[in-house]
Amino acid sequence: MPTTKQPQEAVKFEIQTYRRPKDRKALRSTHVAFSGSPQRHPYDREKIILIADPYSTHNFFYEFFKADITYVEELPSIVNLNGETVTMVRVWIRKMSIGMRCSPFIVEDTTGETIENK
Repeated sequence: MPTTKQPQEAVKFEIQTYRRPKDRKALRSTHVAFSGSPQRHPYDREKIILIADPYSTHNFFYEFFKADITYVEELPSIVNLNGETVTMVRVWIRKMSIGMRCSPFIVEDTTGETIENK
């Protein structure tokens, strides 16, 4: 008797629980939109990370509390040269909420001199 694979339950990402607001004009007056690829926070389940441009060489990300997100819109996914896709969304964050923007960089001497040359 051949073995068949049983269907498995899809794991829902927490961001799917947000619903469309009734009045978009009111949303714009009380919220600010940020776009990017949503990722789970590595150690805080109450936060979400939003990578602004996942395939950029000068990348940065936002960190928000999930409780400050009122609405999430799905955007078209982006594809890299290898055919891998990344989900993109627009999240609406309440004004006056606390967020963090992080810009990773490589530490190097920008003066052109090294310690050995001094």
